[in-house]
Amino acid sequence: MAGMGITVRELLREKGTPYAELGLTNPKSSDEQLLDFIGQQPILMNRPVVETPRGTKLCRPSEEVLELLPVGKLPPFTKEDGEVIVDSGARRA
Repeated sequence: MAGMGITVRELLREKGTPYAELGLTNPKSSDEQLLDFIGQQPILMNRPVVETPRGTKLCRPSEEVLELLPVGKLPPFTKEDGEVIVDSGARRA
C-alpha cells in the first residue's frame, strides 16, 4: 500500500464486515496477515481503489478520485446522496 501512501491497516473496512470477529482489532497483526484476511474476505477492503497514470489512491469518499483525473477543475456537482462537491482543482502531477 506504500504506493498509495497508506498502510494495509488503513485499507481495512470495519463496518459491515467480520473485522472484529476475525480479531483484526489486534494491532500486532502483520501486513502479510492482514492481506491474507483480505484475500479470504474481500469485503474487508475499503473501496474503491483507483489507479491512473497519476497514481493509485483509496477514493473514499468518492470525490477523492478528482485528484487522479487528468482534467482541469470541474464545476460543482451533486452526488447521488445530495451532497454538493466543489472541486478544488488540485491534481497530482
